Amino acid sequence: MQEGNNYSPGLHKLLTLEVLDLDSTTNLEAFENFAIELIKKNNLEIVGTSKHTFDSNGFTAAICLMESHICIHTWPEFNQLTLDIYLCNYLKDNSDKVEILSEAFKTYFKARVLNETNVYR
Repeated sequence: MQEGNNYSPGLHKLLTLEVLDLDSTTNLEAFENFAIELIKKNNLEIVGTSKHTFDSNGFTAAICLMESHICIHTWPEFNQLTLDIYLCNYLKDNSDKVEILSEAFKTYFKARVLNETNVYR
């Protein structure tokens, strides 16, 4: 990177949530549908996905975006999940969209924040 270059790729938010709606931690299809609509609503572009449901019915999913990614891992046996949201863009700062997505997922899961880390890249 050149000296004096003030480019910043964007906000990377890492969340650990206590989930009050336990069914939401085991319903991968509903999460996917919600996430896809949220992604579309915020003019982001999906380039690929990977997902898996565990024996506990918890799930993990990675949604690769042109702007970076959204990753989730649920632990229904502990009423918790971890969520990783990163949106970068070389033309503009998408930090506001990271915050919008974060709040929407907290509401969807009826969740309480146990840990939240913001990394400004």
